[in-house]
Amino acid sequence: MGNALFDNVLVSNHPLIQDRLARLRDVRTGPSEFRVLVRQLALLMAYEATRELATVETEVRTPIAFARVRRLAARPICLVPVLRAGLGMLDGMLELLPEAAVGHVGVERDARTHLPSEYYCKLPHPAGDYLFFVADPMLATGGSACHVVTALKERGAVDIALVCLIAAPEGIRRVHGVHPDVRIHVAAVDERLDANAYIVPGLGDAGDRLFGTSH
Repeated sequence: MGNALFDNVLVSNHPLIQDRLARLRDVRTGPSEFRVLVRQLALLMAYEATRELATVETEVRTPIAFARVRRLAARPICLVPVLRAGLGMLDGMLELLPEAAVGHVGVERDARTHLPSEYYCKLPHPAGDYLFFVADPMLATGGSACHVVTALKERGAVDIALVCLIAAPEGIRRVHGVHPDVRIHVAAVDERLDANAYIVPGLGDAGDRLFGTSH
């Protein structure tokens, strides 16, 4: 998308992504199907987010002859699911990137103030060597995303992208106001946030719907 608000934001219009997202939004979708859809969407979004990864030319032997081929460059990748809803995206992303390291950043949003609070952080070292993909289904206020990206940068990370399913314009503005270098990959940018900081139309609380809990 080309306007100023959405610079450095890549919105996928792939038919499979849009189909899974439509089913994910449906209030009738229960936790079991919801988990499957999030996993499928995460794999598809990982495919989109890794489109620009560097490759190197090498040679392999086929059953017929030698072939010049391209393989991923050796730079390590780290997936960081934001606890807890981001965990639903991890398996799908690992299916596409099985050699990736997995870091964890736990951020909890206060129900009254909507401010994030970090309660856990474990990352590979040295962080500056890694390309980080931060996974969180919803980019709402942007508070949690900013908190996680700041935590990564404080520990030496320099190349970070967010992989989300749905984003609100308010969240995009906030992330890029603080971290304009961070790429954001999403399946949809929705209308706005409501008074309770939920994305409209959104899909409700992703964590609750993933794990069958109530808010």
